[in-house]
Amino acid sequence: PWRLSGVVYGTLLNDRAALAAIGDAANQPPYKAAPKAPVLYVKPRNTLSNSGATVEVPADAGEFEIGASLGLVFGRTACRVSVADAFAHLAGFTLVADLSVPHDSFYRPSVRFKARDGSCVFGPRVVACNQIVSPDTLTLRVSVDGQVVHSASNAGMQRSVARLIAEVTDFMTLRAGDVLLLGVSAGAPRARAGQRFAIESDASELGRLEGSIVQEATTQEQAA
Repeated sequence: PWRLSGVVYGTLLNDRAALAAIGDAANQPPYKAAPKAPVLYVKPRNTLSNSGATVEVPADAGEFEIGASLGLVFGRTACRVSVADAFAHLAGFTLVADLSVPHDSFYRPSVRFKARDGSCVFGPRVVACNQIVSPDTLTLRVSVDGQVVHSASNAGMQRSVARLIAEVTDFMTLRAGDVLLLGVSAGAPRARAGQRFAIESDASELGRLEGSIVQEATTQEQAA
């Protein structure tokens, strides 16, 4: 019942290096301080696709950022969950490629950057929590055209899996089928039309997520 059936929430600035890279800009108006609570955004249903998907990059962008994240798939309703009980509310984990049009907005990125069709790629499977020994130290690797171009550990996240669940469910309810992304590490690599990407991790049980990028069809091409 949980398979891509709920709402997908991304988490911004959970990676310490990503927050540090912003520097003093986080203290400038309109924000005036670094975030003290999780900063979320929504990946709407039009963005959802499965491993193996072909995603169209807009012509005016030319490339996507390939954001690798661990997806936390909820199997039961979670409201004001404690850190100790957090894992009991999960159906399991999955790999997620959050594709974004490159942008400079780090708190409230425009929907047009984050919500392109097919730009949230899941898979290839959801794995039960007890099969992943240490999700908080899992290393995710991104490959483009067969070459590893980025590698980062979840150990760099400010909030662990359980802590993120506890803090998010303190102000909103998550339900079975919802997915919460742990976060994308700093320095997400980019890929352009004609290239293939893949995400793998230390946990072979999660498998290998794959996808390819093509140029978005023009209005004339769509009409033809």
